[in-house]
Amino acid sequence: MSPAPEFNLASRTLDDVAVAGKRVLLRADLNVPVRDGKVMDATRLERLLPTIQELSDKGARVIVLSHFDRPKGQVVPGMSLKPIAESLGRILGKPVGFAANCIGPEAENAVAALNDGDVLVLENTRFHAGEEKNDPEFAAQLAKLGDIFVNDAFSTAHRAHASTEGIARHLPSFAGRLMQAELHALEAALGNPQRPVAAIVAGSKVSTKLDLLNNLVTKVDILVIGGAMANTFLAAQGLSVGKSLQEPGLQGTALEILKTAAAKGCEILLPQDVVVAETFSANVPTKVVNVEDIPDDAMALDVGPATVEAFVKRLPEIKTIIWNGPLGAFETKPFDASTNTLAKAIAEATKEGKVISVGGGGDTVSALKLAGVHHDMTYLSSAGGAFLEWMEGKVLPGVEALSKAFSNLG
Repeated sequence: MSPAPEFNLASRTLDDVAVAGKRVLLRADLNVPVRDGKVMDATRLERLLPTIQELSDKGARVIVLSHFDRPKGQVVPGMSLKPIAESLGRILGKPVGFAANCIGPEAENAVAALNDGDVLVLENTRFHAGEEKNDPEFAAQLAKLGDIFVNDAFSTAHRAHASTEGIARHLPSFAGRLMQAELHALEAALGNPQRPVAAIVAGSKVSTKLDLLNNLVTKVDILVIGGAMANTFLAAQGLSVGKSLQEPGLQGTALEILKTAAAKGCEILLPQDVVVAETFSANVPTKVVNVEDIPDDAMALDVGPATVEAFVKRLPEIKTIIWNGPLGAFETKPFDASTNTLAKAIAEATKEGKVISVGGGGDTVSALKLAGVHHDMTYLSSAGGAFLEWMEGKVLPGVEALSKAFSNLG
């Protein structure tokens, strides 16, 4: 599989567009956890602040577009962006307006009332069926509200929706600062990395990461496989994994991946030892065993200390690390131990300037936060699906659209 095309940031950032007095349609990701009308985690809003603040300070009339949840083309009051707009205003430290629709008279009147520097959030784009269908008419209705399109939602770039891909066909389009940072980080990780490159891929199932594994074995020098997915690779090599989660139907696929890796010169590191227990629950009795000695009545729930130590010893030779997936069932103690140990070692090497470390994916972000090292990584992507698809070598419609729109209209 070919790598995703590099997005040329040299002439497509906020450095290269005059926004004063212009209506700037900003595609953001305001899809944050909300409970009883209150934002529970404002991380995504905080990461948008550099772009919003810069546009506002430069005199743009900032019009924020976003989806929220899955209303499936219907108006669902509980999925309104209004409380999120209010939270954004508090974080931004200035009033943020809200329009009860993202197209039509309500949106048009709210946009017309803006002054230079004002910020306005339009209602959930997914209240309209045309959003997820990437309907050209709906995209055109969104586009008529602005003069310039800025996409700062890398997390939605893997979706060819009207507000991510369709709108870029109508307006000069640029990457926001968060999009710019994500693309720079991913280019540093896989596009043109400092070598040797190591990737850590873990999770519960091989089936969910087949494309990722198949792409990485052609791109990286060392591939560390952990989590329950490692059990499938161990079983494929004839080892008994007891009651451990594994996918028997994918053992042949696992062997093919190992074969491809060998042909491409990619070294694969599988667990040497594992932490096993007879039941999966917090603080149950556990023991560390070699992978050749997993008891029939036990399950592997974390990689063992010798496995982590072996990789930590390799850190001095590695220049770039990509991480997707915790090594064990990190949400339940003590099966977070290996993830925490490795995370802290990588964080220390990163702080010392010895390695570039890029992590991404929901569980990875959560695990690194629990380990207390999320601020020490070179870059930590909150993009989830978009991060994974980029790592799989797939073209992201939202990124590709920026290049096409710019070449046609910029």
